[in-house]
Amino acid sequence: MKVHVEIDMTPEEARRFMGLPDVSQLQEKMVAEMERRMKAAIDTSDPEAMMKAWMPLGGQAFEQFQKFMWDAASRTAGKKDAPKR
Repeated sequence: MKVHVEIDMTPEEARRFMGLPDVSQLQEKMVAEMERRMKAAIDTSDPEAMMKAWMPLGGQAFEQFQKFMWDAASRTAGKKDAPKR
């Protein structure tokens, strides 16, 4: 037997129903802080400062993610060893 239940509710209603905390104020503060940092970096007209403000770990996080995706794709394709980068 299959039972299909469809519930129509907003994300706010779902959050309250599941007992999750309201983090909207925290999110607003975080977005405001990110905007402040981006504006400060843009004001300096320094591309390196902008990248540091947008990505605190710099390119290292992107490189790690890229390596992870490449290794996963290599394993999926059946290669025994992923190419060394």
